[in-house]
Amino acid sequence: MSLLVTLAVWMLCAQVPGGEPPQPGLAAPSALRCEYLADPMGIDVSSPRFSWLVSDPRRGARQSGYQVVVHREDAAAGEPVWDSGKVAGEEGCNIAFAGRALESGRAYTWKVRTWDADDRASEWSEPAHFSMGLLAPADWKCAWVGLPAPPEPGVRGPATMLRARFTLGGLGARRATLYATALGLYECRLNGRRIGDRVLAPEWTDYRTRIQYQTYDVTPLLTQGENVLGAVLADGWYAGKVGLFKRETYGRDLALRAQLQVELADGSMQVVVFDGSWRATSGGPWLAADILDGVRYDGRRQMSGWDRPGFDDSAWIAPQIFQPPAAALVAQMNDPVRVTGSMRPVALTRPKAGEYVFDLGQNMTGWVRLLASGPAGAPVTLQYAEALNPDGTVYTANLRGAAQRDTFILAGRPSEMVEPAFTYHGFRYVQVSGLGTPPVLDDVVGRVVHSDLPPGGTFECSDAMLNKLMSNIVWTHLANMQSTPTDCPQRDERLGWMGDAQVFAQAACFNRDMASFFTKWLADVRDAQSPDGAYPDFAPNPVVSTGKFMSVPAWGDAGVIVPWRIYQNYADLRLLQTHFESARRWVDSIQSRNPDLVWHAARGNDYNDWLNGDTLKLDDWPRKGAEIPRDVFATAFFEHSTRLVSRMAHAIGREDDAAKYTRLADDIRRVFQEKFCTPDGTVEGDTQAGYALALHFDLLPQALRPAAVAKLVQAVHRYNDHVATGFISTVPMMEELVRAGHADLAYTLLLNRTIPSWGYMIDQGATTVWERWDGYVAGRGFQDPGMNSLAHYAIGSVGEWMYRHILGINPDDEHPGYRHFEVRPVLHPSLTWARGSLRTIRGEIRVDWVVAEGQFRLGLTVPPGTSARVVLPSGDPTHLTEGGRPAAESPGVHVVSAGSSEVVLDVTSGRFDFETPAPSVH
Repeated sequence: MSLLVTLAVWMLCAQVPGGEPPQPGLAAPSALRCEYLADPMGIDVSSPRFSWLVSDPRRGARQSGYQVVVHREDAAAGEPVWDSGKVAGEEGCNIAFAGRALESGRAYTWKVRTWDADDRASEWSEPAHFSMGLLAPADWKCAWVGLPAPPEPGVRGPATMLRARFTLGGLGARRATLYATALGLYECRLNGRRIGDRVLAPEWTDYRTRIQYQTYDVTPLLTQGENVLGAVLADGWYAGKVGLFKRETYGRDLALRAQLQVELADGSMQVVVFDGSWRATSGGPWLAADILDGVRYDGRRQMSGWDRPGFDDSAWIAPQIFQPPAAALVAQMNDPVRVTGSMRPVALTRPKAGEYVFDLGQNMTGWVRLLASGPAGAPVTLQYAEALNPDGTVYTANLRGAAQRDTFILAGRPSEMVEPAFTYHGFRYVQVSGLGTPPVLDDVVGRVVHSDLPPGGTFECSDAMLNKLMSNIVWTHLANMQSTPTDCPQRDERLGWMGDAQVFAQAACFNRDMASFFTKWLADVRDAQSPDGAYPDFAPNPVVSTGKFMSVPAWGDAGVIVPWRIYQNYADLRLLQTHFESARRWVDSIQSRNPDLVWHAARGNDYNDWLNGDTLKLDDWPRKGAEIPRDVFATAFFEHSTRLVSRMAHAIGREDDAAKYTRLADDIRRVFQEKFCTPDGTVEGDTQAGYALALHFDLLPQALRPAAVAKLVQAVHRYNDHVATGFISTVPMMEELVRAGHADLAYTLLLNRTIPSWGYMIDQGATTVWERWDGYVAGRGFQDPGMNSLAHYAIGSVGEWMYRHILGINPDDEHPGYRHFEVRPVLHPSLTWARGSLRTIRGEIRVDWVVAEGQFRLGLTVPPGTSARVVLPSGDPTHLTEGGRPAAESPGVHVVSAGSSEVVLDVTSGRFDFETPAPSVH
């Protein structure tokens, strides 16, 4: 028996490059990802990056080396295309492929093993997979096909339906891959079954510059003999309404490009080109489909079996073949938009005869599936809304020019399940009219739709209002992740506003894994950058060629701030390298127009600190005094972006540029002090926002900081301890209050229940975060419906503060990607416990703390290969223990300092349980 075991181990080692057997007890790496994605299909990065997690719970565990092996999937037992060999090092994220050139359209498998601090090898991971997309324009063999749009500009016809028959060869398919994209939105079907679960593909980009394509494994859907590929094309962002702009901003004629590549049993490739096989019609049931307005669907025009063999398509016509667009075709490398969940209604009312209102209980994005009945030809209308009017009907005034309405013309069956596509709505309520019989609660199911972002953090504490606030923040975040980070999901806007994105970026990274999403969106930002370096107000920018909506302080600065956030959270040097020139050009564009280094010229629409306290319409609230002077606001962001560009340059090894932009940032800082600061610490305007930004961006001399902090506190007191900031400066103000020892005042702002406050929104029934502090006021009603979204994440950026100071989790710029981080919970009498987690690119951080029986206890999990600085509040540091023993004697714990109110520790990876006498907190 021993001989057999020895032989088996020898054979296993012989198949593994390096030949070293794994050591018992060391688990294999887990959570393998390629370019941030799990088993991605159709990527177009020539040197993809690999990441994994070390599975070793021991205290002090770290990786000392790794080995990555990549094979072509059809030759997994043969010679690898890359064997890294044993590489010394602790890094387990963003390891770049360095093997033979990866082939267009090929599938690959990869695995990894690691070595621990004692040089013991782990088990090999389970294999992970990725496939390459079509890497060169010549790899696309098929044409763009579709039907011409109606001749009248702005008039949209029904959706286009396409079908193509093809025969699969006798050798059989080992793998069949469909590559597809469209000008417009598309859904494909094969032999009667929907391909994939994406919605709103190919997602929103500037179609004049880049068009994403998607890759699907359709092997299980193929049959021997005749097969049928079907597709439906709808307007989408390409030809439908887009944001604040007219229809057909990008183009008029919808077109599909689809190519099937079949890997046969002998390893050869067969490309199915459908160009001459397509048949098309506009006579299907989709009479209209628009993202903002909704759909109109006629069930009487359904064509049973149109996407299967045997269907008679003799009445269909040959589609038109269009000239290829000038835009580059690029693989979709971000998590797709999907239906991510279902919501059951919590209430059903009838405010008027024949009208029924379903309350989903949660403001959300997507649509509803309805079980309907009625005579043939009867229209059933679904009107979506975020709120109700006093009479119980749905409130639609804040939708402006977006209809948000789906209409289904019934086919006349006893019951019909109807559900839209090619659109999405922001809503909590849906008002249904036209039903033949009264509905019941279960006739409606809400379908939640957004970019399917991987999990990130969790948060929970002893205060129910704060838990609800975090829930509202997360729902608002997801509602606005529709391939771009939109401002709102309901009205006729839904644009990727950059000011909102930059202020919420860190909160977003705490909530979810944003790496692939923001990487995609930053390409949209670069596409929308003007030739002179100005960034847009939103990206994509449908009117970039007009020069409108460009160069606004704090909005354009997202082009610098967001990539820096990605570097902080995911250690993505490649993104900084890709984006650096773009960021540098932004700073240069400001300097070229403002050589005196005060940003007073070329500020575009100049939104300033948007929705500051001067915009509130409340009794007994100051009408003036909250708005920061515009030169102060703009120049503060000029310095901040310049400083970040210098740090980017240093991170990627461009030291000359780092020195250049450091000097420029120092000069702007000096000018800021000369122009806007007085010797007593006053920042021009004497506003909460002015002090917040000057302190947060370190624009003041160190000697003036205490005076400026005192004036900030006075500015908060002037508003009866309420926020008067706009959404750009609110979180910086709360951060600086904590930094300066006024955490109690920051907590007051967080915990307020009177308007303006987050608590007030919740007390008024909000399930998402409002655009305005006074979006709805009891006794007054709704704010101006011209701009009053009830699902806007910008004010929800306070979620960042909650993670940083209640849980206490903070990234460390000097060690990006949480290789080293800080845990520093800030206590308040209203909170007795908090717990939560954060899935980082290196593993999960877990924090749980409680104050009970005079003791403060903190549990902390530090991922393998990382370390943390832990700052604990303590009433008596001499009685600090870890795991029941004095902390100074605990393995993996180093006591840095112990003062009268806190103790500072450095810890290795592993699980730690600290206990110390609780400090008195006021």
